[in-house]
Amino acid sequence: MRHDEFIGKVQARAHLAGRDQAERACRATLETLGERIPEGLAEHLAAQLPHEIAENLRRTEVMGGFGTGEHFGREEFVQRVADRAGVDRPQAIYLARVVLEVTGEATQGHIMDKVCDSLPQNLRPLVTAGSQGHL
Repeated sequence: MRHDEFIGKVQARAHLAGRDQAERACRATLETLGERIPEGLAEHLAAQLPHEIAENLRRTEVMGGFGTGEHFGREEFVQRVADRAGVDRPQAIYLARVVLEVTGEATQGHIMDKVCDSLPQNLRPLVTAGSQGHL
């Protein structure tokens, strides 16, 4: 999937007025995800995404690739996305779901299953619910 297609899908599914809002949603979600999951997994995920999108995951890498991911749950994840995207918490949850759904479509193999497995139980629904499912 190309960058423009990725951003376009996020914009359309999240019903965002502009591409800049979709870019901000992607950046907020993927930077936060990059802080939470193990660094090696973040790099494997980034390798399957368009370069511009992947850089959001790589911003949180620790020198040498030995980062272990921060340990925080759903509330902190949602708050970080909300702060970065400049939206309220319910909107942050929805944006994260949309971005993670499109991320899953842009990747191959079982990388999103591995991402999901690396998260605490209360964060996994953000990855699996999709933009239409119940959370």
